[in-house]
Amino acid sequence: MWHGLRRKGSRVAARKRVAVVGVGTMGSQAAWRLAARGAEVVGYDRFAPGHDRSAAGGETRIFRSAHFEDSRYVPLLKHADTLWERLQHETGRELRRLTGCLLMGPTEHQQMATVLESIAEHGLDHEVLDAEALAKRFPQFRIEAGDAAVLDRHAGFIRPELTILSAARRAEELGARIHRYTPVREIVPVTNGVEIRTDTGTERFDSAVVTVGPWVNDLLPDLPWEVDIRRLINAWYVPTTDGWSGQERPAFIRTAPTHCYGLPSPDGVSVKLGLSRALHRPAGDPNRLERAVEPGELDIFTELLSRYMPDLHPDPIRLSVYMEGYTESSRPLVGPLPGHDDVVLLAGFSGHGFKLSPAMGDIAADLALEGASPQPIDFISTLDRADA
Repeated sequence: MWHGLRRKGSRVAARKRVAVVGVGTMGSQAAWRLAARGAEVVGYDRFAPGHDRSAAGGETRIFRSAHFEDSRYVPLLKHADTLWERLQHETGRELRRLTGCLLMGPTEHQQMATVLESIAEHGLDHEVLDAEALAKRFPQFRIEAGDAAVLDRHAGFIRPELTILSAARRAEELGARIHRYTPVREIVPVTNGVEIRTDTGTERFDSAVVTVGPWVNDLLPDLPWEVDIRRLINAWYVPTTDGWSGQERPAFIRTAPTHCYGLPSPDGVSVKLGLSRALHRPAGDPNRLERAVEPGELDIFTELLSRYMPDLHPDPIRLSVYMEGYTESSRPLVGPLPGHDDVVLLAGFSGHGFKLSPAMGDIAADLALEGASPQPIDFISTLDRADA
């Protein structure tokens, strides 16, 4: 499928035609940023922007400035922060609300050390709370000996479905066209460009941005890196006391002994809880995702509530199932396909990509239009990457 074609460095186009394959978390942002730069943008989605049948959904996602995984993400988060504000301004919608985010765990845990390093390196607005201060200020959490927390002040929640819908609509206002309910069957490199093949025909483009989430292995079976697609569960619980209705209602992440995250719902009725990669089972065929949740799958949620959040009612009022893609290193794949600079790939964001999505869309536009990006993406780039 991929054979020996590269972008010609001497080629200059007054207005490039760019396909965006998958108009979801990353694709909707890429379409917006491309259209804002004057590209002729055509998007393709097997459903429609804002759907909940793949990786985006669940009412809220966490935005945070501090990073557990790698401090090199922080400059990208700062770029995303600027673009979140711009997208909200251009669409007139509240896509993000800054309520803070508590990053909790044992003081000796490596991720707690990493987040403090990223804060110190980049001068982030934060507050460190010991176990006593944490228990007093945030009584909704049960605190254990040795626990501490970092309150990331420039953090909060994002509305994923509304964000995708709004970014796609803004792209259309700027001239983009989006083919809804049109799955792409094949992406074929040709001289000086690519062909996008669907059930209804073939279109030719100067370049393509591929952001198909859990369908990446199906569409690109020769991808040199493995993207492990996992099935994740979100569960919503109702508080039994008023501990969750105080003035401060931050999102939260606990690092250990069981990695989990949560967000109070915007309407204050419930609290959403989710788990990390190790606790997700393989998704299997993304076209046949098992959306029914068996009672036994909730045992780990029940244990977490009993240990750390005992004033949440143990029976959920809502359950949702989604998919996420993980690389071996948990670092995403961002950049051209090997040997094919006209095809830009964004994949494998490992459950922490939504907060970065405007920056990733802008980077995709850089790569599709200019062949390079000024953003610091060497550590996640597909170029010269031995493994993922």
